[in-house]
Amino acid sequence: MKTLKIGIAGYDQMKARTLAIARGERARAGGEPRVWFTSIESFAKLLSEHNRHLLELIARERPGSITELAELAGRSKSNLSRTLKTMSQYGLVELQRGERGKLVPRVPYDQVRLDVSLTGRGGGSVGVGP
Repeated sequence: MKTLKIGIAGYDQMKARTLAIARGERARAGGEPRVWFTSIESFAKLLSEHNRHLLELIARERPGSITELAELAGRSKSNLSRTLKTMSQYGLVELQRGERGKLVPRVPYDQVRLDVSLTGRGGGSVGVGP
C-alpha cells in the first residue's frame, strides 16, 4: 500500500523551509511530509467527498482519457480538467500521455496521512534548523 504523507504549515514556514533546502542548509528528513498545505481547510477542500469519490472512480475504472472519466463521473470535461490539474500539483493524481496524446489520469497512492503539529514541535512543523 502506498501512502502520501501530507503536512500543514503556514506560507512563511514553507518558504523558509524551501529556501533552506535550496541553499543546502537543510535536507528533507525521511519521515517528513512530501506535500504541504497552508491550512487544514485547504486540504479538506481538495479531498472533499466529491473529489474522494473521483479518486476512487479513477482507481477502480482506470479510464483511458479525461473524456472517458468525465462520462463516468457525469462531470463536464473542463471542470474535471481543472480539478485533476490541481490534484496533480499535490501528487494525488498523475496525468500520463496515452494513445494519440490523450491525458490518462491515474491515482498513485492508496491513502494519505495528514501530519499536523499541535504544539509547533515535531510532526508537521517545518522549522529551518538542521
